Amino acid sequence: MSSKKERSKTDILLKCQRILIVKQSSLGDIIHTLALVHALKRCHPAISIGWVVQKAFASIVKRDTAVDDVFVIDIPSTSEPNAGKTAFLKAVMATLRTLRDLRKSLSKNPYDLVLDLHASFRSGILALCNPGGVRIGFSVAKELNTLFQHQLVKVPESIMHAQDKNLLFASFFGCPVEDEDFFLQTSDKDLARVRECIPDDGKPLVYCNPVGRWETKFWPVERWAALGDRLQQEAGANVVLAGSRQDRPILDSIAELMVTRPLVTGGELSLIQSAALIKQSLLYIGVDTGPMHMAALAGIPVVALFGPTNPELVGPYKVPGKIVRNEMLDCLVCRKRSCEDLICMHSISVDQVYEQALLLF
Repeated sequence: MSSKKERSKTDILLKCQRILIVKQSSLGDIIHTLALVHALKRCHPAISIGWVVQKAFASIVKRDTAVDDVFVIDIPSTSEPNAGKTAFLKAVMATLRTLRDLRKSLSKNPYDLVLDLHASFRSGILALCNPGGVRIGFSVAKELNTLFQHQLVKVPESIMHAQDKNLLFASFFGCPVEDEDFFLQTSDKDLARVRECIPDDGKPLVYCNPVGRWETKFWPVERWAALGDRLQQEAGANVVLAGSRQDRPILDSIAELMVTRPLVTGGELSLIQSAALIKQSLLYIGVDTGPMHMAALAGIPVVALFGPTNPELVGPYKVPGKIVRNEMLDCLVCRKRSCEDLICMHSISVDQVYEQALLLF
């Protein structure tokens, strides 16, 4: 029998018809929030869910039918390698404009609950743009975020995957997550665009994502090229080199080193179209980055190359997968974005990745 305290939390959700999610970035974090949203909507179909999200990732949220309203913001990052000296000032000015516009939008029909899953000072400020309502966040958060909250979701001290941490909100409301809540939604239009790009030869697609935001996540382009050739020549697959428009120079350099011709989609497909392409793939191979989590949510087997980050916290979740990393190094999971050595990624061989990939074919 559930306790009175547990019933009261469920009652909050039953009585609150409008819920606002504040999880503006990054791509992996947004993917890790979708199962929670699906569970809430499944348990209580009458609720209306809104979501505050960065423009770059809005297409994923907009495509999801569990989300009723999307509030798109555009605040430039100050942590990107090419952010520049004026990045902080630009971010401040963009934040002020965003707060003004978001307050105006939310005032028209305020939300009863605001779930702050981003757990930062900025997300706390964004949550304040909703007039009234009950704000709920994590008990463990950065940048004084807990001070913005009316109620806190307790986070255990043990190591916890980012997905499991977000699902603590589902437990908080007495709405257990089911396997059916783990899916990535795309449209027939997205699929039609993908089919214009991929060969219709019956060969399996292997979606390769070689680029991450951190320098320390990179695997040498020569090895990506050698892996791509082996996948196409020996395994009989069609290799897709995927990424954003900014990633195109690296993808092209890999393609130029290959003996066989891969399909290069960086800059050719939108984010949501790339999600549709992942769903058509037999296998995903890549570094620790957002598309890896899209593949996992879509149920596509994953081969993930890890070095500076911890797969126990951010590895592929709830999907057949293989983690490839050099377990002998003491410096693993350093979380450095740049490094003079890069031994963690450079010590991974083509044979290691190829052999793990074959196990998932």
